[in-house]
This record gives sequence, structure tokens and C-alpha cells, in this order.
Amino acid sequence: MMQVNLPQVVAEIEQAFADYEYALLINDIPALDRWFWYAPQTVRYGVAEVLLGGEAIRQYRKTCTPVPASRKLRRTVVTTFGTDYATVSTEFTDHTSERTGRQMQTWVRMDEGWRIVAAHVSLMA
Repeated sequence: MMQVNLPQVVAEIEQAFADYEYALLINDIPALDRWFWYAPQTVRYGVAEVLLGGEAIRQYRKTCTPVPASRKLRRTVVTTFGTDYATVSTEFTDHTSERTGRQMQTWVRMDEGWRIVAAHVSLMA
């Protein structure tokens, strides 16, 4: 039987997501690159981009506009399945737009630790 939201796994993902968010806010590109699985199967759909593969995501990070420091998260939902798979969904706002953003990530425990294997970022109309 699949175990959902084991407390220790939830805590691990919450910490990984917090570390990712911190790297995003300070624009720590090497850290952001490490959080994504560096493989051709990795997908990141952004507000205005479709990035297929770890290399495409790394190239994008070199040229994209950093996330505003005013970014605030709300209604973050962490769901874990067993010990090696999780999703994180959140909404965000910042001072640059009246629109609410949405972000979803799929995390998988790899030999090197938790990595994002799929992500989606969008803005509500």
C-alpha cells in the first residue's frame, strides 16, 4: 500500500523546496542547476518558455531575469508518495505584477539526492 505524506519525507521535501526557493531569490545559478535533474527527460514549462532537458534549463538560467526579491509564496502544498516521489504546488506574488503566479514541481529522490524532474510556472489571467 502506497504511503502518502510520511512525516520524514515531507520534512525532507519541505527543506529541499525551501533551499530551492532561497537559491531562486538570491539568483544562485549553480544551486538552481543542481536542483534540477540533468537529463534529457527533464521538462520545465515557464511563463514564456518550453525547456526540454537539463541543458536547456541550464542555458535558460544564464539569461533569464532573476526572480524579484519581493516574491512571496502562499498555499504551498507538499504531497509525497512513498519515500522517493513528491510534488510541490504553490502560488506566488511579487511587486512586478498584479497577477498571481502558480508553480508546480515533481521531485524524485535520485542517488545524489532530491531533484526536480518536471516543473511548470504560469501566471493567472
